[in-house]
Amino acid sequence: MSTSKRHNYKNLKIWQLGLEIANDISDVLVEFPKHERYDLSSQMSRCSVSMPSNIAEGSANTNKSFSNYLNIALGSSFELGTQLLVAFHRKYINQETLTILEEKIEEFQRMTMSFQNTLT
Repeated sequence: MSTSKRHNYKNLKIWQLGLEIANDISDVLVEFPKHERYDLSSQMSRCSVSMPSNIAEGSANTNKSFSNYLNIALGSSFELGTQLLVAFHRKYINQETLTILEEKIEEFQRMTMSFQNTLT
């Protein structure tokens, strides 16, 4: 039987980047129209917070279980990417903001999938 080490989520680069993305999204949402407060803004906030939160929660589990939490974090990142495109289409964010956030999300996805592959 192999032992599975736990991870200190605060030391994980994927958690740090996820937290950075969540904070970036929070900053962007301040500029959204008030009528979006309970719709797109709320959804984007929940997705962005879900990314580092699931990494933190999963880090206390076995590697197999942690991998499932990473899948949830990845799903939230893909959902957030779609929501950013909706925000761009509605002209709530400009091209520069969209590009910067998309690049961070893509980096998060690459890093998370690579890390997930080490949990075998």
